[in-house]
Amino acid sequence: MDMTEGIIARFRTMDIARVSVLTGRVIGSLIQTMIAIALVICLALLLGFGPTAGPLEWITAIGLLAMITLALIWLAVALGMVTKSVETASNLPLPLILLPFLGSGFVPTESMPTGMRWFAEYQPFTPIMETLRGLLMGTPIGNSGILAVAWSAGIGLAGYLWAKRLFNRDPTP
Repeated sequence: MDMTEGIIARFRTMDIARVSVLTGRVIGSLIQTMIAIALVICLALLLGFGPTAGPLEWITAIGLLAMITLALIWLAVALGMVTKSVETASNLPLPLILLPFLGSGFVPTESMPTGMRWFAEYQPFTPIMETLRGLLMGTPIGNSGILAVAWSAGIGLAGYLWAKRLFNRDPTP
C-alpha cells in the first residue's frame, strides 16, 4: 500500500539510504512477530508444554526463530513489491504457510509416502523444526542446525537482495 499511495515516492526524495525505508519496515515486522512468538511460547508453557531446555538452548532457539522470521519477512517484502495491487501483495506469500505442514513438524518424514518424504526432507522448514525440537526437547539435532541456519541465511539474503533491487528500480511505469 505504501508503494501505491505516494509515501515511498516522498522517501525516495529524502537524503537517506534507500534501503533504510525497507529495513525500518522489516525491523518493525520482526519486533511484532517476536512479540507474538513470545506470547505463543508463554501460552504453551501455561498449557503444559514441558521443554527440557536450559537457558543456552532457549537463547539459541529464540535466535533461530528470529533468524527464520527475518528471512521470511525479507522474502515477503520482495514478493509484495513484485505485485501490482495490495490484494495480490498480501496473498502472494500465503503458500509459504503450507510448508511447515509438509515437513516433519507433525509426523516423522519416514512415515510419509516416497514423493512427499523427499519433499519434506529437502524443504527449509524440516531442519528448522528438527533443530527447534532438538534444542527444546533434548533430542539429537545432527546436521539440522547447520541446515536451518543455511536455509535462513540463504532465504534472507535472497529476499533482501531481491527487495533492494525492486525498491531501487525506476518507479516510472
